Amino acid sequence: MVMDVHGRDLRYFAAVADELHFTRAAERLFVSQPALSKQIRALERQLGAPLFDRDRQGVALTPVGTALLPHARRLLAEWDAARAAVDAAKAAQRATLVVGMSTSPGRGGLLPAVRSRFTAAHPEAELRLRQVGWQDPTAGLADGGSDVAYVWLPLPDQHRYDHLVVAEEPRLVALPEEHRLAADAGPVDFADLLDEPFLALPQAAGPLRDYWLATDERGGRPLRIGAEVASTEETYEALVAGLGVVLVAAGNAPLISLGGVTTRPVRGLSPSRFALAWPRTSAAPLTLAYAAACRAARPA
Repeated sequence: MVMDVHGRDLRYFAAVADELHFTRAAERLFVSQPALSKQIRALERQLGAPLFDRDRQGVALTPVGTALLPHARRLLAEWDAARAAVDAAKAAQRATLVVGMSTSPGRGGLLPAVRSRFTAAHPEAELRLRQVGWQDPTAGLADGGSDVAYVWLPLPDQHRYDHLVVAEEPRLVALPEEHRLAADAGPVDFADLLDEPFLALPQAAGPLRDYWLATDERGGRPLRIGAEVASTEETYEALVAGLGVVLVAAGNAPLISLGGVTTRPVRGLSPSRFALAWPRTSAAPLTLAYAAACRAARPA
């Protein structure tokens, strides 16, 4: 019984069969001609029959070689496909995972804690952070540019996403320091803010714009928009310019509580919810692994 015919033997045989010339086949395989001839002779001994006729006129396949050639080519093609599948699986493990965000998920060191857990479990994977403007409340999930994202709820088309709430924080109101309600450090009733001009997210933010304007808590009272803002910097500049007030999550208050701006708690508003979100029906294994790392790392 013939045993231990290796892929290298078949590849050498197929190269000689293609070229019908040992020197050209050796050059194609980047081996020496004597080494190739030795390997072919060893294969012929294993098979118990010559594969090539060699004479002054050149090289030709024997009937045994002709019978072997299509099987050798099929086995080599199958092996190449298997190697490609293995390489693809390895590449998937090394793939880049894009984490979108429009607000930094600082919050007790959450981001480095998740990264540490994720990279420990998937050391070959690369994490890349993607900063997305406030006009996209999905932080890149909607256009597919982010695999997973830190977002504020509610999301547009929220049924398309799974999410994990990582923080619930009171909504505060940020005011210019000279505002009539800024002097008192205690809570302010939301009813006292209803006639104020508000800073609003871009229209593209959809339900998130309405949430930060607290439209559900207004009882039908008309809304005044002082300005639209699409970044922390724009929010701060609009506040110090006196264009309006704005609701912010407690965790984001330090980002705009700089010179000329103060914040106060607000009674009568539900807390904000900061979450990790990912596509419900098309999440890749690395995406789910990142979500698992976040679940393990989030504060109790």
